[in-house]
Amino acid sequence: MDMKKGLICLLIVAILIFCVPNVATASTGNYPPMFYNNARHTGDSIPILIASSPTVADGIVFVGSKEDNNVYAFDANNGTKIWNYMTENAVYSSPTVANGIVYVGSEDNNVYALDAWTGIKVWNYTTGDIVVSSPAVANGIVYVGSYDHNVYALDATTGTKVWSYATGEAVWSSPAVANGIVYVEDGRNIYALDTHTGTKMWGYTTEGNVTSSPTVTNGIVYVGSAHGNIYALNASTGAKVWNYTTSISWSDNPPLFCMYSPAAVANGIVYVGSSDSNIYALNASTGRKIWSYTWDGSALSSPIVANGIVYVASGNTVHALKANTGKSVWKEGCFEGPLSSPAIAYGIVYYQSYDGGVYAHNANTGKKVWSYMTGFVVRYPLAVTTGSDRVRKK
Repeated sequence: MDMKKGLICLLIVAILIFCVPNVATASTGNYPPMFYNNARHTGDSIPILIASSPTVADGIVFVGSKEDNNVYAFDANNGTKIWNYMTENAVYSSPTVANGIVYVGSEDNNVYALDAWTGIKVWNYTTGDIVVSSPAVANGIVYVGSYDHNVYALDATTGTKVWSYATGEAVWSSPAVANGIVYVEDGRNIYALDTHTGTKMWGYTTEGNVTSSPTVTNGIVYVGSAHGNIYALNASTGAKVWNYTTSISWSDNPPLFCMYSPAAVANGIVYVGSSDSNIYALNASTGRKIWSYTWDGSALSSPIVANGIVYVASGNTVHALKANTGKSVWKEGCFEGPLSSPAIAYGIVYYQSYDGGVYAHNANTGKKVWSYMTGFVVRYPLAVTTGSDRVRKK
């Protein structure tokens, strides 16, 4: 594959979906410690239901904006704005919340730590290039990637650098942390790094550029590639366990037809969206297809699994599907199509749209609960956490 196609594909991913950016099991307190709350990217670890788009903590929805450079905090019940913090450039990174602090990256090259209740800056760390990666927080350390070809480990309290690891390419993906290992990719390789030292434990190169953030559960790393494959790798050694090939053809459809969507894993099933207009449910141990669901448009966002339902955005529609069969429960369209992955908390699904709106829908029926128009297009994930005492008033 030529380098130009690969770079275009990675740029599209960074802009359209993540930030990728959020979503392992070692957490700090009861907050969502990384993209999709955990390394499985289910967004549903008790007691928090988090998706890669919105992050919600103690009744507050946190989200960043590309157009006006702000990080916003909204009331999760009615959409009232609580605060906003303006960075110096676009915010593609999905916020992560831990111990009353919101961690988020910006295209002004900084990683920010903001007070979750007030939005006041606690600290910022400046990297050598833009930060679209969504931070992961574990055991008092913030892990995040930068376009300066580095993965950083920062002290969560002070922002002091603990270590950095130089990769071969820009790091836009969201790290996953599990069992003392940080898993991250740079568009060409998947890396497993020691959480304490940053030492590389193993690396794996897929066929085609890596186009999704890694998901980790039960000793397996799941990741998608530009050639339409989803890989399952041994989390300790990096050895391939299996791979499943979708109907994507790089040669026929470059460079849009990629496995952008990070996988969600729940109850022994891997859920992953694809640019071939399908979401797939695969056996987590063998890669055997259990079901697939076809829709109009590409599935660029990450699925979220909660209460036996898979929520995922595709084209101009948010879908709710039965997790065991793929049968449609409900689907709701939006004006210009959802840009972010959904998040769920309090029985509400939250997502962002091309039209600059943040939307909340009843998770059981799909009925709209509220919407907030920022006045600007927002193009990256939200974040959400639940609980009565997680964000403490100062």
